[in-house]
Amino acid sequence: MRFFIRKHNKPPTVIIVALIDVLIVLLIFLMVTTTFKQRPALKLALPESSQATKTGANEAAPLVVAIDEKGILRLGVEAKPVVADRLKTEFLEAVGKNPQLKLAINADKNAPFGQIVKVMDAAKEAGIKTVNAFTKEAGKP
Repeated sequence: MRFFIRKHNKPPTVIIVALIDVLIVLLIFLMVTTTFKQRPALKLALPESSQATKTGANEAAPLVVAIDEKGILRLGVEAKPVVADRLKTEFLEAVGKNPQLKLAINADKNAPFGQIVKVMDAAKEAGIKTVNAFTKEAGKP
């Protein structure tokens, strides 16, 4: 009688070196894509304040008006240029969308004070109740 001898098949092998290469490529990809930082479009030197407070993460983002050292006004996160005469209508549109809108003024420390006053007047006329200014803590660069 002839008996069949079963051949023991080897279990499939996993090539660890190839898996490590793929893992390293994924790790590099994740490190490169997560290190991007948002940089402001305007380079402003903020005035210092010893009473500066940090806003909480749970608050709604305010509407930002940036004023550079030459007095040029820029509105919103996209920093679109706007003239002082158009500010009131822009604020009225924003208040129409969000009645609890907060305004933040991001002015350079050398910005003309008249521009800051124009922004505050336009905000008051549009019915914005909360107006804040961005500052940096004293003694920090």
